[in-house]
Amino acid sequence: MRIRVVSSREEIFTLNPNERVVHLAFRPSNKDILGLVETCPKLEVIQLPKSYMATVSKSIEMFLEMQRIQLIEGDVWGHRKDINEYYTIPSSVTEKIREMRIEGKSKEDIEARISRENKLNPELVAYIIAKEASI
Repeated sequence: MRIRVVSSREEIFTLNPNERVVHLAFRPSNKDILGLVETCPKLEVIQLPKSYMATVSKSIEMFLEMQRIQLIEGDVWGHRKDINEYYTIPSSVTEKIREMRIEGKSKEDIEARISRENKLNPELVAYIIAKEASI
């Protein structure tokens, strides 16, 4: 799974319209988020660092909810945008999720363990679990 890392407002309008998961590495305005949704009609998740989550307006949160776009808190640990514009979640993470589901582990147990071991936000892990279940 790949997360497109966007580090500036100007970058929003150059994105591939097929992007599904985007991490905004800057403090977005309402206009930025609306532009992102318009540019990427298949968008499913917008990830923001914890410090930026508090500045997102309630109206944008409601808009994203109506569009069925998840707004989640999280970071892309150790990612260098100058090397690659995508942060890739290792396939070993999805394999481990599959193994744990086969073992009968609860969704909460999977989220806790995977997020702890891989420095991923539990909300992002929940999204990955949901995507895996739909495949």
